[in-house]
Amino acid sequence: MKNLSQLPNDLPVPQDDGAADHLVGMALPAISLSATTSIQFPLSKVKGRLVIYCYPMTGQPNVALPDGWDQIPGARGCTPQSCAFRDHYQELRSLGAEVVGLSVQSTEYQQEMADRLHLPFPVLSDDSYLLQRALQLPTFVAAGMTLLKRLTLIVNNGVIEVVHYPIFPSDSDPEWVVNYLKNNPA
Repeated sequence: MKNLSQLPNDLPVPQDDGAADHLVGMALPAISLSATTSIQFPLSKVKGRLVIYCYPMTGQPNVALPDGWDQIPGARGCTPQSCAFRDHYQELRSLGAEVVGLSVQSTEYQQEMADRLHLPFPVLSDDSYLLQRALQLPTFVAAGMTLLKRLTLIVNNGVIEVVHYPIFPSDSDPEWVVNYLKNNPA
């Protein structure tokens, strides 16, 4: 069984395929998504900065990852990314940003991960692909599942300000976000 908290040394590096180039300047749609905090999270209504880190899927202890998962560029690393956001959460808040995670997994599936990793922020479920379709977020297919490619949106008053894509390694993402927020005050 693989250690979900550790990234293997030989992961393939994702390349920028241009699939996120259209996102900067787009307004978030007026939709609410289910959150692990037992609420409906109204994405477009968040005032100020909102960091939305999108990831394919988290693994679960003692459950095998899909065959070939480690060979898909950018697929592996959802747990390390979530832990890194957890560890940088207070710093991100001090820089004026709310943080949410997002995948197409169900809220029930994500609740196990959020509890296990002690995440201090909501994790949202786009299991109906409402946000994915509205923004045309990039996806890939693995084991018959259509999953989000790993990317992070920094949103300001409902409008996407900047996109971090592709992200590698996954646990470096919060540092990139912190540097961006420090160098680009709202």
